[in-house]
Amino acid sequence: MAEEIIFLVEESPEGGYQAKALGHSIFTEADDIEQLKTMALDAVMCHFPESDRPALIRLHMVKDEVIKV
Repeated sequence: MAEEIIFLVEESPEGGYQAKALGHSIFTEADDIEQLKTMALDAVMCHFPESDRPALIRLHMVKDEVIKV
């Protein structure tokens, strides 16, 4: 059992957020951060049996900023 699972979180071009678990085929999306937390928890609960479920979910927020030159 892994101690934690890490989700890479990015802002969606259509609005809201997209999250992908690193090393696992788990994807989720939501309109806001609070909803994303709930969706990530639900996705982990569905993906792993209770005996293999990670103890922590880490949301790693990535934000790109573009500077025009």
